[in-house]
Amino acid sequence: MKAKITGLGVWVPDNVVTNKDLESLVQTSDEWIVTRTGIRERRIVPKELHYKASDIGSFAALKALEAANLKADELDGIIVASINPDKQFPATACFVQAKIGASQAFAFDVTAACAGFVVALNQAALLVAAGQAKNILVIGAELLSPVIDWSDRNTCILFGDAAGAVIVGESNNAGQGVLQSGILRSMLKSDGNASEILYLNSQLSFNEKQIDPENNLKPNCMNMDGKQVFKMAVKELSDIVSRCLSAEGLKPSDLDLLVPHQANSRIIQAVGERLGLKENQVIINVQKYGNTSSASIPLALNDALLEGRLKPGMLVALAAIGGGMTWGCNLIRW
Repeated sequence: MKAKITGLGVWVPDNVVTNKDLESLVQTSDEWIVTRTGIRERRIVPKELHYKASDIGSFAALKALEAANLKADELDGIIVASINPDKQFPATACFVQAKIGASQAFAFDVTAACAGFVVALNQAALLVAAGQAKNILVIGAELLSPVIDWSDRNTCILFGDAAGAVIVGESNNAGQGVLQSGILRSMLKSDGNASEILYLNSQLSFNEKQIDPENNLKPNCMNMDGKQVFKMAVKELSDIVSRCLSAEGLKPSDLDLLVPHQANSRIIQAVGERLGLKENQVIINVQKYGNTSSASIPLALNDALLEGRLKPGMLVALAAIGGGMTWGCNLIRW
């Protein structure tokens, strides 16, 4: 038994914040941001809406269910990845379960920052392949605007709010001479020694001072060493994609499409170059949404579908890296 993606749904806020808008908040410019990141705009949830991760995750989930022609009570499980969950516990997935009426589903969260989607997808694929579930909802739901230091131009320019969801179900099209669609293989890796280059302290910690006196960073906001993240992301993402392909007897030139985490266009381009991929083999949409963490890969998949760049039979690699540092790759026959 193999598992495959049977439905996809995304949600983004209507509120667009351009680079020009950010010029009134911090010392920056459209040219400065585009040159360093490729980002031109991002979507931000207005504070007055009071949305939580489970709200936007539910919006994307309902679209994924519709695409898969499933009802919520047909789900066996829900896995949510989020940097900014509703609460410390219970899991945001439990709140999603209640909001969409998935009465038969188990629910839990994964914590892998921007790599959350590839980790959650791997978990879902293993559960389906093992026969423990027939349909699992995987969600990346990210409300990043509340945990951004809007006075720090190195981080506030990067992130946006969004949610993406897929249904992972059984792949039943195997047969002699038939190319079976499905999730072929996943690889995951972590390095806790690099945990300080990208992190967010608990929002519920009452023992932190508002300002870290040593580096003037706000402990309850995103903190990042951009140069170190860049170097590690380029090296490790290209390496894990190559190893995942090699384990299936394939090489980067066999890929039809690389769908990487949309953190920074320079990172994505560098990974593509290291893998020897052509421009049309790599999807980039960070210019429209910014870095939406675990929601970025489903957003990119959705854009690839809308643009006609993702078709049945294609060999696709999903790859992401996030705080931990944690990274991974899912190899898929679409």
